[in-house]
Amino acid sequence: MSAIQRAVRLVLAAALALPPLAAMAQQKDMGVNVAGRSKPTLCAEDDNVYLTFSNPRVRYFKLEARPPAVIGSIAQDSRAPDFTDCTIKDQPPGPEDKVERLVLYEDDELMLVGYRHSEFWRKGDVPVTVGDRMERALHLVQLFAKTPRGPYEYLVLYPLDGYWRLRPLPPARLDEIAYGTSFLVGPVEEKERPFVSLRAVRFMPKIKSFELTFAKGEAGTVRVAELGESAASVEVKLEAGTRGRPFAALRSMFVMETNADAAHVAWKEPRGKGWVSRPVMDFYGSYATEFWLGRTAPSRHNTSAPDTLLKGFAPE
Repeated sequence: MSAIQRAVRLVLAAALALPPLAAMAQQKDMGVNVAGRSKPTLCAEDDNVYLTFSNPRVRYFKLEARPPAVIGSIAQDSRAPDFTDCTIKDQPPGPEDKVERLVLYEDDELMLVGYRHSEFWRKGDVPVTVGDRMERALHLVQLFAKTPRGPYEYLVLYPLDGYWRLRPLPPARLDEIAYGTSFLVGPVEEKERPFVSLRAVRFMPKIKSFELTFAKGEAGTVRVAELGESAASVEVKLEAGTRGRPFAALRSMFVMETNADAAHVAWKEPRGKGWVSRPVMDFYGSYATEFWLGRTAPSRHNTSAPDTLLKGFAPE
């Protein structure tokens, strides 16, 4: 074999060892199926906006909570519940409820707090562990950052149904940002309402990470990646795919344009040349590499609630 033939064979072998260009592009811009399953409501406390994200190959993605576009013009925030025109079956615990507040972990940078209610509409027991300490039957877990203005709660988890909420730091003229859209990660199920069934939760303070064990033994993590005024973000990793089920979902509220936690969606398609947008109630589905849910006009309910962005979908 001549030197030229050997060189050609080496070049061909190297080329064959590389993934095809199409596969490389797909890795960089991995798409997911997004389904819109929202229903109209008159109640501002009803999570009628429902979006699911599916792709059995996804093992990683990033979720960001960003201040709404109107954050700079908010003169008076509105975060109070509004039960006008509401007939909600699952009401908050009443005055007979006894609440136990537990500081699960605290250091110079953060604090993790859990709440246990004597009366709560969803029953169950998901152990939450930090170090050598384990607490059972917690209904709410709150993560605080210690800031110059005092402890600030920015991430919450409801262990019994797998709901999370995230918000960025507030600008100096506001005490806090309202919570708005909720998100679920892991195998999303439905029984009366969407939920993710958790078997156990472990918090790792040094890396600000929640290790999750799902009902059937699969594992995942939700790790705080960023916290600032411009955004708060988490990185989600899943040990296994969720074949036949969404791997994530968003729940929010829309009554009308000026009474909504989220009113519009926008997304980027693989190799798309621009963002595509729709009113959230007119959205039924897309194939997206990035997906945004938020508002373009002020709302009289949860005025400062953040927009939500999912991106960076990857197989690992």
